[in-house]
Amino acid sequence: MKIAVAGGTGTVGRHVVDVAAARGHATVVLSRSCGVDLRHGAGLAAALTGVDVVVDATGVSTQAAERSREFFRAVTTHLLRAEREAGVGHHVVLSIVGVDRAPHGYYAGKALQEELVRAGGVPWTLLRTTQFHEFARQVLGQVRVGPLDLVPVMRSQPVAAREVAERLVDLAEAPPAGPARDLAGPQELRLVDMVRAYARATGRRGPVLAVPLPGAFGRALRDGTLIPGGDVDHGRQSFAQWLTTAPAR
Repeated sequence: MKIAVAGGTGTVGRHVVDVAAARGHATVVLSRSCGVDLRHGAGLAAALTGVDVVVDATGVSTQAAERSREFFRAVTTHLLRAEREAGVGHHVVLSIVGVDRAPHGYYAGKALQEELVRAGGVPWTLLRTTQFHEFARQVLGQVRVGPLDLVPVMRSQPVAAREVAERLVDLAEAPPAGPARDLAGPQELRLVDMVRAYARATGRRGPVLAVPLPGAFGRALRDGTLIPGGDVDHGRQSFAQWLTTAPAR
């Protein structure tokens, strides 16, 4: 099988490439570093020649709803159009638990992405997961006030990016299935505790303070909206286990 990975150099995408190759699949990375501009569609037609499945693990660094929608609208539209023209038979997309219940900020773009995939004319499978263990690293240092690192008050159930990749390849190897079972980590944690633990493990000094965000999205972070229900699959690696091998910033 030939699998193309959109965002194949990112947090999850690089693992998808590794897992697929280890299972004997031919892989194609769809990223600017490999000559494909997903936002404008340049290079997509050639890259999808002979591809059986596209796994979309793209992302954008923003919390602005409009910028997120703009990114995912462009990328998803170009991907689906190119897949239809190339005869790709399966589109597997990575999304986030709770986007339908809290379509705000970054999640607004992911909610739009899901809508486009459902209506895009390419047989699809959608996997929603919780935040990755690497989320703690991404959040640390984003907002600083003097010596303080500020992070949102948030309930999370982090999952290993490698295990997400394994599930995505499992789904790519199977027929299109529509919505797949959600995948979450083995335990619920507070984001501030994750960030503090990551800071200690990597030698980062200074206090980390949790601050409640205003508005509907802030409430969703705090009230468990982004925590999956009972009928989900759970990853094996805990956040504490991941910390033993977590790289510094």
